[in-house]
Amino acid sequence: MSHITIKGIYRDRLWAPDGRLVFDSDWRSNMVVLRGRQLLAGFMKNEPTARGIQVMKIGRGLASWDTVPPAAPDPKTITQLVDPTPFSVPAPNVTLTYLSDIDVPVVQVTNRLQVTALLGPGMPTPASDPPFPMREFGLFGQLNGTDFMIDYIRHPLIEKDGLVTMERKVRLIF
Repeated sequence: MSHITIKGIYRDRLWAPDGRLVFDSDWRSNMVVLRGRQLLAGFMKNEPTARGIQVMKIGRGLASWDTVPPAAPDPKTITQLVDPTPFSVPAPNVTLTYLSDIDVPVVQVTNRLQVTALLGPGMPTPASDPPFPMREFGLFGQLNGTDFMIDYIRHPLIEKDGLVTMERKVRLIF
């Protein structure tokens, strides 16, 4: 019997104003944290206040991570980004899509969910401001009005200036 685990992967791509692809991280692993599993349990128990993905938060992390990569956080204890003032992409600006076993979008419910956030020009900072340093992100749902981190990653520095467009895709496999 094969074992099915809950996992997450992500991919970042940036395009220049002329449409040229200037960065592609390719698919990388991220972690589904304990609070995400607790939120799933809330859904299974029919908690009336359990709400799925409500926001993607993108944080600056710590500049020291650029020279000494941090150890992976403990998925049992991490509940928030390190950045106390992250940029938030609320659910209405995030696309949720079911995927087939071969990663093709489908209408019917599956065990694979793709979360896509598009940060266009001027997001998270205007073109006239310095680039926004991104080093971490997380997906958050809610239970009893409290944010519950679902998924988290610390990644190498990406500096997004206000002229480029960034697409961040996260795939959750349940």
